[in-house]
Amino acid sequence: MFFLIDHNIEGQSKRLWGTIQDEGWLDLVKIRFVTFEEVQLPIESSDRIVWCFAQEYKMIILTANRKMKGRDSLEEIIRSENTVNSLPVITIENVDRMNERVYREQCAARIIDIMIDLENLIGVGRIYIP
Repeated sequence: MFFLIDHNIEGQSKRLWGTIQDEGWLDLVKIRFVTFEEVQLPIESSDRIVWCFAQEYKMIILTANRKMKGRDSLEEIIRSENTVNSLPVITIENVDRMNERVYREQCAARIIDIMIDLENLIGVGRIYIP
């Protein structure tokens, strides 16, 4: 499963990826983090474009974005476009804590839990971690 990393958290996601690797989670599930650049998605893309892109290419968005204002805010898009077949958006509750090893470990474990139970989480919209 591909995780599309929001361009605003690329640095934090590298640390999270390192924790996932170090904890041996990749032996349990197959996941890959990809950046906007890797998938040739402009960083100035609207939340609507990012969400639609991720859904079309079967990617889970990993973000810290909680924007709720405006027609093209991520929250509004989830509320209006989400279907029973949509992949969830995973939102890091406190991205500023990604420097803390324990917090990263909690986030990594929660991502693995989500992957293991993904078939039951399709259509939920958004999941906050840890």
